[in-house]
Amino acid sequence: MNLDARIPSGPLAQKWDRHRFESKLVNPANKRKFEVIVVGSGLAGASAAATLGELGYRVKCFCFQDSPRRAHSIAAQGGINAAKNYQNDGDSIYRLFYDTIKGGDFRAREGNVYRLAQVSVNIIDQCVAQGVPFAREYGGLLANRSFGGAQVSRTFYARGQTGQQLLLGAYQALCRQIGAGTVAMFPRTEMLDLVVVDGHAKGIVVRDLVTGEISSHAGDAVVLATGGYGNVFFLSTNARGCNVTATWRAYKQGAAFANPCFTQIHPTCIPVSGDHQSKLTLMSESLRNDGRVWVPKQKGDKRPPDQIPEGDRDYFLERKYPSYGNLAPRDIASRAAKEVCDEGHGVGPGGLGVYLDFADAIKRLSEKGIAERYGNLFDMYEKITGESAYRTPMRIYPAVHYTMGGLWVDYDLMSNLPGLFVLGEANFSDHGANRLGASALMQGLADGYFILPYTIGNYFASSKQVKPGTSHPEFRKAEEGVGARMRRLLSISGNRTVTSFHRELGKLLWDKCGMERNEAGLKELLQRIPELRERFWKEVKVTGETSNLNQDLEAAGRVADFMEFGELMVLDALTRRESCGGHFRSEFQTPEGEALRDDSHFAHVAIWGYRGSDKPPERHQEPLVYEEVHMTQRSYQ
Repeated sequence: MNLDARIPSGPLAQKWDRHRFESKLVNPANKRKFEVIVVGSGLAGASAAATLGELGYRVKCFCFQDSPRRAHSIAAQGGINAAKNYQNDGDSIYRLFYDTIKGGDFRAREGNVYRLAQVSVNIIDQCVAQGVPFAREYGGLLANRSFGGAQVSRTFYARGQTGQQLLLGAYQALCRQIGAGTVAMFPRTEMLDLVVVDGHAKGIVVRDLVTGEISSHAGDAVVLATGGYGNVFFLSTNARGCNVTATWRAYKQGAAFANPCFTQIHPTCIPVSGDHQSKLTLMSESLRNDGRVWVPKQKGDKRPPDQIPEGDRDYFLERKYPSYGNLAPRDIASRAAKEVCDEGHGVGPGGLGVYLDFADAIKRLSEKGIAERYGNLFDMYEKITGESAYRTPMRIYPAVHYTMGGLWVDYDLMSNLPGLFVLGEANFSDHGANRLGASALMQGLADGYFILPYTIGNYFASSKQVKPGTSHPEFRKAEEGVGARMRRLLSISGNRTVTSFHRELGKLLWDKCGMERNEAGLKELLQRIPELRERFWKEVKVTGETSNLNQDLEAAGRVADFMEFGELMVLDALTRRESCGGHFRSEFQTPEGEALRDDSHFAHVAIWGYRGSDKPPERHQEPLVYEEVHMTQRSYQ
């Protein structure tokens, strides 16, 4: 397996500029000869498809939603980071780079992260030019606010709808290219396999979700921008359709999977209210700018929050992390909330909640001022819980939100499979073991607008590969495999729903491989998940047929992939015998209860290769070499 990261040599600040100059180019007239398949139409996919179309490439863009506007990027609330230093508060490209490396607990590549910080300043200019309505100060300048893991204000935002506004900007750029004829859009179409010809990714097999038709599409390169795998836990803040299928099928065709155990738990989500729920709702991290997190000091205190005096409250984030307070990074804030709840200080049903209190902020800024900043979030909270956060504190609890692991890519965002590029949350490259808030949008747009357009051209100019037609035997073989899998799912005729199996898998993973893991629990999962998967293929009941709209069949295929992927995630967590970022092994912690890394043995990317259904995956390593920063024990105190 070729795992050369191809990080350019030279000073860190010059790597990207030097790499762009040394990359081979494609003549503008020749770009029309190349066809690119883009799977996914969120921020990464839409921006990539629009930019490649603008450059002159012929692009096919696929999404399983009825419109690119429904991609999960739309759900991002709080903001997007950029090292503009508009606040003149000490920010810089280097500080954003360092905050991201440190926030990821020193488990990300220096070169990739520095490039992300460099490109961040261009993203804001691009989006402003598109008309994205970022919040502005009274004088008209763009406003900023703070997010976790930073001591500067570098987050640009559009109230609590930043993802939606950024996606609309990318969508209008995409629509322009659709109108110009450079991009063909395929909505309600799900990728079900990757086609590899002579070692290069050359196409995909898809299913039309309305008609059920299975077809193939050939291209000179394939770009996956299909998001993360957080729904393996069943309950998460992700949209219900989010899945691992595209990246998992690529993995089974030879693409390496990196750090699958690195999953992020977000500290500010509306707590679970019952077994009836199919997803959870995020409350933006931006709320921690003005909200104060606390629990009663007395265990089991059932008094209403307004009857608990100040002296009986434990503002535990401010107490434990005075330098960052309520804006401690997500992994640390989540574990702190779990800790106080486990000790019996939690609030709400089951004691699985902490308060996020805006009383002080309302006194300082007025209710109108808070509404201007967070009005839509407060409205959402009230509709779901029936409580007004203007009158009583929000109740929040950590939940699965994002995945830092993903398909392995090199500096060009290309997988070990030549011709397969992976963008945004679908790759592993930038966030290490924990993502800082407001950096997902930054990475998606950086990859799509400013990185892939350079690096894909270098691949085309260097590889000289011939695009095969869909009549090639590999396409026929892939189509037959997809069809056989559909027929097998429909033929089981069991007595359990797809959702019941998904829920059972998710609970197992949350209990044993969620916020806290240990060797005994992980080994137990490696026994129970295969047993559950075996029962799934014997007992599940999938209704309908393949030849028309069948959402039960769609879900069954995705859950079948989660059943396989979950085992790899657990195996990765078991073999990484350390705690770092969102991967917290209870055996490896400091006396203060913080994550304890083992840099002598695990300062590397764990990379897994598929060897067949009858063999365990093979583990490879990419050493993480730091030239600019020194690995230290993270401290936010």
